[in-house]
Parts: sequence; structure tokens; C-alpha cells
Amino acid sequence: MLERILVTGTSGLLGSKIVKLAEQSFDVIPTHHTCPSFKESIKMDMTDSAEVYQVVANTKPDLVLHVAAETGVDKCEKNRDEAWRINAEGTKSIAAACGKLGSKLIYVSTDYVFDGEKGLYVETDRLNPLNYYGWTKLKGEEFVAEYCQNYSIARTSVLYGWHEWKVNFARWVIESLKRKEPIVVVDDHYNSPTLADNLAEVLLELAQADLVGIYHTAGSERISRYNFAVEIAKKFDLDVSLIAPVKMNELKIWIAKRPRDSSLCINKAQKQLKTRFLNIQESLKSMEMNRKESSISFKN
Repeated sequence: MLERILVTGTSGLLGSKIVKLAEQSFDVIPTHHTCPSFKESIKMDMTDSAEVYQVVANTKPDLVLHVAAETGVDKCEKNRDEAWRINAEGTKSIAAACGKLGSKLIYVSTDYVFDGEKGLYVETDRLNPLNYYGWTKLKGEEFVAEYCQNYSIARTSVLYGWHEWKVNFARWVIESLKRKEPIVVVDDHYNSPTLADNLAEVLLELAQADLVGIYHTAGSERISRYNFAVEIAKKFDLDVSLIAPVKMNELKIWIAKRPRDSSLCINKAQKQLKTRFLNIQESLKSMEMNRKESSISFKN
């Protein structure tokens, strides 16, 4: 029976959402590396395998929800050693501790394990990451399967939502347009944008359903980044004319290659879970409600 959950990366968008949702029903152990977001959070350097093992051994969680990662795609490309330590070796340490101590592990992975040539990927499609971030997350998946027998891998795409200080694509669009700043967004880059609040619900159900294996857990719509930005602007009553489309090969600020279409097919997960994966409009409506409830000033 699932009673105690340890969550990594709780200062981030998804980790914080998971803790707030899970603490309503479970004994939750938040962990952090440098910046605690919860008073009861435990410091854990997941690149230190001995420390990871000790934290898991001391807290004895039924489940470890491993959310922490270096998700900056270009940062991973530039700082490969650090990306490897966090995304690959760190995940290996957590998987090994869970395997030895008998905790179930849910590992949050990414659509960037695919090369983007196909789109609407299913769980069994060929893996071929184009950038170092995707490669380190794929190695994390492999370490999870190797070191932990009781695990689920949840691949997601373009996480967004309202957070007090963490910037994500949706907040970048909102805050840029609020300042009347023109922005350029690629219109031939497709994903399955995922509201963090919705994913937190999905992951907790995935844990309680005791499902094992790989699941695609993302928003229910495939959309280009440009069209997603337009929908965000419309929902938050911002000036759509400030958003200019650009082709991926014309955008010179990216260091790492991105898959053209890494959208995910969620049929497998949706058939086995009761939580419904939200579409863009439903997700933005929920984000707007979270924004209104937030202490952040958002004056027109």
C-alpha cells in the first residue's frame, strides 16, 4: 500500500505541484539540492550515490518520484559533464537505492529521447535523441530499468504552469507580452505541451495503480510552439501581433538541435488511467485559475 512518497526536485515546477497534491493523501518527503521550497524538505545531492542511499534508507519511502533534472537543453549541450552527473549518474544512484531498498521508482523522462522525424510517438518507437539533454535522459531510462525492478518511466513534453518564480515557456510568453516585448517563436516545431498540475495528478495515479513500464504522459494535443504561444496570448488577453513566427533553421539562438516533431501519443496511459489528459484550452484555463490564486501581481 502506498503511504510514503519521496519526491526529488521539489523546488521546480512539477516537483512543487506533486508535493502540494500528494500531501493531501500521503506522507510526503520533499528533497532539494540547493533551494528548499518546503520547510520539511531534506537536502540530497543526487550525484552523491552514498548520500542518496542514506536518504532513501533513512526515510523508507514506498515510492520515489524522481523529477529532478537539468532540463536546460542548451545548457546540457554546453556543460556535458554536469548534465551527465545530474541526469544520468544521479538517476542511476536513485535507481540503485530504490532497487536495493525495495522502493518503487517513477522516473520522469522526456519526448526529446526521439529524433522528431515521426511525431505522435508511441512507447515502443525507436529512440534516437538529437541532443545531449535527450541522450542523458535516455541513459537515465536505461539505468532505471537496469537497477530497479519495480519502476515506471513517464515521458512528458513541454511542461508549463504557474509557479511563483520558475520560468517556463508559457510564463515567458505571458511576461514578455505583458512588457509589450515582441517575441519570435518557431512555427515548425511540434510538441505535446503538458500542464504540470495535470501531470502531477497522472503520476500519483500511476503510482497507486502500480503500473510498471514506460508510459507517455503528456497533454492531449499536438501543436506547434508558435500556435501554442498564440493560444497563451489569447487566453491571457495579450497582444498576439507581438508574436512573430520563424522556422527552426532560421533561429540562431539555439545551440543544441531540437527534434522537429516530438509529440507523444498518450493512448496507452489514457486507457489504463482514470485521470484525463487535458487539451490546450482546458490546461490554460486551469493555469489562469492558478495565476489568480497566486500572490504574484499580474496587473494590466
